[in-house]
Amino acid sequence: MGAQFDIQYVLEYFVKLLPYIHISLLIVAASIVLGLVFGLLAALPRLYRVPVLQRLSQLYASFFRGTPILIQLFLLYYGLPEILKLANIDITRLPVLVFVILVYGLHSGAYVSEAIRAAVSAVDRGQVEAAYAVGMTGFKAFTRIVLPQAFAISVPVLANLVIATLKDTSLAFTLGVMELTGKSQTLATMSRHFIETYIALAAVYFILSFALEKLFLLAERRLLKHETAASDAKPVSLGKKWLKRQAKMEITLGKGGTRA
Repeated sequence: MGAQFDIQYVLEYFVKLLPYIHISLLIVAASIVLGLVFGLLAALPRLYRVPVLQRLSQLYASFFRGTPILIQLFLLYYGLPEILKLANIDITRLPVLVFVILVYGLHSGAYVSEAIRAAVSAVDRGQVEAAYAVGMTGFKAFTRIVLPQAFAISVPVLANLVIATLKDTSLAFTLGVMELTGKSQTLATMSRHFIETYIALAAVYFILSFALEKLFLLAERRLLKHETAASDAKPVSLGKKWLKRQAKMEITLGKGGTRA
């Protein structure tokens, strides 16, 4: 049984958890960077339909999207060193944080690959053909035309992935990483004020998630501002003028007039 609830512990533990935010954010940032690399490498074979690599990419995405991240942590942390020992490679002395970031990076990459594939497919094919027409190579057309637009389209998906990864970092303490959840477990065990500890922890995660959500919203608006400007520009007013002109013509015809 825990100790009697005391609201003062919520604020106290909230302050004590703040120094450990950087560890959780480090895991998120590093894993998302790795995820973007892994995701792009996994998406390209499926976009260009490379026979063998396409199947491997699908298998990779299916495995990391279809299994719990906790199982992935255990498999990689305990299994990878054993496999590499067969090749006389010892990685047992690597920090636990390296394994955690690698797992989260692979996990994020599976979702990023699907996001990239969907976003690239959403880009108008005519723009790519126009790039080829002006002499761009396939690589230049992809990096200069397709990729920037695909990135802007996939910002909402990336935002959800970052926030989900932040919340998933709470499982890193199972391998001994002293991040937010790991520290909260220590505080709760020592003081027996479990409810106060988890309220403070929930508050920290909520504030971080809310801040990240607002940052990505600003980024999305900035990246898509040209589309917003285009939708609010003259084509709308011209359409209204055209409708008014057509209405006047119909009225004139209804009164027995003729078109000029």
